[in-house]
Amino acid sequence: MKIAINAWFWDRPSVGSGQYLKYLLPALLEADNNLDITLISPKPFDSLSDTPVISEMISSQRLKFHIAKTPLPKQNLNLAKVWFEQITFPRRCKRLGVDLAHVPYFGSPLSPTVPTIVTVHDLIPMVLPEYRGDWRVRLYTSLVAAAAPRARIILADSQASKRDILQKLDVPDEQVRVVYLAPAPHYQPAERWEQIVNIKKKYNLPEEFVLYLGGYDVRKNVSALLHAFTWVSSTLKDAYPLVLAGELPKVDTPFFPNPLRIARELDIEQYLVTPGWIAEEDKPLLYSAATVFVYPSRYEGFGLPILEAMACGTPVVTTNAASIPELAGPAAFQLDPSDTKHIAAPILRLCTEESSNDEMAERGFAQVEKFTWEKTAAETLQAYRDAVS
Repeated sequence: MKIAINAWFWDRPSVGSGQYLKYLLPALLEADNNLDITLISPKPFDSLSDTPVISEMISSQRLKFHIAKTPLPKQNLNLAKVWFEQITFPRRCKRLGVDLAHVPYFGSPLSPTVPTIVTVHDLIPMVLPEYRGDWRVRLYTSLVAAAAPRARIILADSQASKRDILQKLDVPDEQVRVVYLAPAPHYQPAERWEQIVNIKKKYNLPEEFVLYLGGYDVRKNVSALLHAFTWVSSTLKDAYPLVLAGELPKVDTPFFPNPLRIARELDIEQYLVTPGWIAEEDKPLLYSAATVFVYPSRYEGFGLPILEAMACGTPVVTTNAASIPELAGPAAFQLDPSDTKHIAAPILRLCTEESSNDEMAERGFAQVEKFTWEKTAAETLQAYRDAVS
């Protein structure tokens, strides 16, 4: 089967859609020896994966790279992206004679030229009013929302995302399939204690700590975690400070509230540690070093950090919002995202009760085994076969 994949995000593995493609691609190629994949991008493929699977598939010509530039100037990136999605990509799919096109993000063509599958990770701009953006964002959202139903099959990351798709895009149930994602293979517990010591030294981290790792837009609900931490810090003092990892907002706005300002207002700033941006290769060790991982999000299409923490043996406190219960199952404490007092309770328990911490870590290991890229690839391949038949 000859597949063309929209590779707009190929060189951006830190973005969700780029990460999805980075791990799905080698799993697909390993799962089916008859698969022939062409990545189509308007940009040179300078950032190629050095994994053995990718190298082997390039050598055997089962993985090809096709550059298809847009006629728009580089300065107008938004228009160039739309042109690539709606005109260049579908035309090249037809010219290359592929059996199927896959757009791995919410940006499929309004007029597909070959059978097409689109992965819609979430519908945040359509579900959360504060994410709808200006008229240009709303216009783009309307375009891709009209295009998605033209695909043969829509892949959703979770049942929660599927419900949003059925409601907002008005498509039949049988057109939407849930295919869960998985943590990357390198998310594993630290093998040696010296690795934990070194990661703490590198990022100037305390001996014991509660961890948050993620974005700081309003959907991530970090303000609720800070309010919950007033209860935690009043009991534990500075024994278990809160590490807010990742790049903090440069400007304090309602969309990107500055957690340091909120912490000052709550008088808990002395219990915060902010190491800044964390390199991808360091994240498994950061999770491993934490006593508890807290993910207070109020909306997720999938919520991958929850599984990443579990894979590293770190107990999780999270919410019962959107897709999170599907991922967390019985392996995490799930609270109402607005109930800050009750969010604090399991954090305190996991910090002070070693047996509870060990039990939730073991539950996490069992839960994360349900999610693998091999399974994701197998279910995606079945969707490919059904779309062309």
